[in-house]
Amino acid sequence: MDFQMTPRQIEIKQRAMAWTHEMYQYELDCEMDNGLTDDQHAKVRQLVINHGLAAINMPSEWGGAGLSVLEHAIVSEEVGKLTGALWDTLWRPANALKACTPAQREEYLIPEIRGERRDAVAITEPEAGSDPQNIQTTADKDGDYYIINGEKLFVTVGDAADFILVLASVEGAPTMFLVDKDLPGVSVTRTPRYTHTFVYEHPEFLFEDVRVGADKILGEIGQGYELTRDWFVEERLMIAARTIGAAERATLLAAEFAKNRVQFGKPILEFQLIQNMLAKNTVDIMTNRVLTYQVAWEADQGMDRKLLNAKAAVIKLGASEASNRCVDNALQIFGGRGYMRENPVERLWRELRVDRIWEGTSEIQTVIIGNEINKRGAEGLLGYAGAVAK
Repeated sequence: MDFQMTPRQIEIKQRAMAWTHEMYQYELDCEMDNGLTDDQHAKVRQLVINHGLAAINMPSEWGGAGLSVLEHAIVSEEVGKLTGALWDTLWRPANALKACTPAQREEYLIPEIRGERRDAVAITEPEAGSDPQNIQTTADKDGDYYIINGEKLFVTVGDAADFILVLASVEGAPTMFLVDKDLPGVSVTRTPRYTHTFVYEHPEFLFEDVRVGADKILGEIGQGYELTRDWFVEERLMIAARTIGAAERATLLAAEFAKNRVQFGKPILEFQLIQNMLAKNTVDIMTNRVLTYQVAWEADQGMDRKLLNAKAAVIKLGASEASNRCVDNALQIFGGRGYMRENPVERLWRELRVDRIWEGTSEIQTVIIGNEINKRGAEGLLGYAGAVAK
């Protein structure tokens, strides 16, 4: 068993590291100005292209970077070290867009891969959060068109996107639609303020008699939950990778501070209580990184989709909970300085809290894991792909 990165993986990691280090310059501006200026976004877009990191989750034949799931995780871990969610300026089209027809691909996906368009995914509703099957948004057939009515919350990147993937019910069949944001009847009702500072917003959208053609159905009628699940799986895998990167940055900053911060006549790093916090962080980071890489590699081997859904829940739960512990320890080591917004650790502390909520709460991840064990047994979850006894 070889744990050494391949030359390709090392090169991809180095590109991600280089891009991340160039992006550090925008962190304080993003925090203090609640986002970036148009000029800064244009410079960031060029940086993404220069480092070959555009659409890393899309096939090379469509113009994407063509990374494997493991390579995608390697990039996500590095860019997750950024605050202000600047990692999200590195655009990744929603993987549900792989279901595009050739015409849809030319209109939506290919331009997004080039960085000319941007999507947002609209799933959550006032009465449908952890239970997306409770969606109330409808799409009623009207000749060759569908009329969409409903309300969507927490539409991340909804301010920057120019089209939205909307999950709606077609006579009880969950279906995904491609909805251009400038269509009549599409409006933003509210843009709430959140604990974190995010380079993009999470607006709330209202769809009132929005008319779209049947050619705007993504995939097939009734395929909406399947596309949603696949999107969740990719997001959960990358949340795991990204949060481990954030935990590593916070821990390194805290360790360096502790080495130089003198109290009671010696560096606080010499105190066992400080060493204990950093040791626990190290264990959390190392174990969750290895597990994340394992599951990403297993995904590349063609793991059964239901099992991958459960394993993605395992690493999303483990990594998001662990990273929150790590960043909280790091902030505590900084003391009062850790509570200043100018400190990256403070920003990471606020920003990582949502990773235990969005794309499925920690409680929902636990339910997914438990259901997998109940329905198909624990063997798949506890097993390792390619290590089946013969």
